[in-house]
Amino acid sequence: MVRAIAVGCVVAVCAASVAAVRATASRAGETATRCSTSGLVVWLDTLGNGAAGSVFYKLHFTNLSSHPCTLRGFAGVSAIDLGGHQLGRAASRDRAHAPRLVTLAAGSTATANLRIVNVDNFPAGRCHRTTAAGLRVYPPGNLASKTIPFPFAACSRRGPVYLSTQAVARS
Repeated sequence: MVRAIAVGCVVAVCAASVAAVRATASRAGETATRCSTSGLVVWLDTLGNGAAGSVFYKLHFTNLSSHPCTLRGFAGVSAIDLGGHQLGRAASRDRAHAPRLVTLAAGSTATANLRIVNVDNFPAGRCHRTTAAGLRVYPPGNLASKTIPFPFAACSRRGPVYLSTQAVARS
């Protein structure tokens, strides 16, 4: 009988240890989960800084889900018209800073720099200047996008690259 009690206690201790390991692994898994577009608010700080024929803005990704998530790399960004159609070429990637894994706790924000070139710098025939209604933004690693209303001068032709983004970083 003593042996049965001892074996039962060992099994109970093992079961508790396994449960603790699973809980830790689950929390670690939450930390490593990529942020989904549906759990993010994507927004633009419209107070840009102008320099050398361009304006630089901060593109923000705020985690509104109830769990931590990660972002790594570059957002896909393009200008769109009122109908949601892409204007010109999608943003290029400015690789001045290497992408790093950014972990966002619930309620935290990551940032990427967005450069918008003054399209008046391009020949009219190559650019065909128009006004964009906003930006379509794909958070890094996502196939779903968010739209940010933001009118600005854009090129409707695919010639010049007038948008560029840097990798997402901690805010």
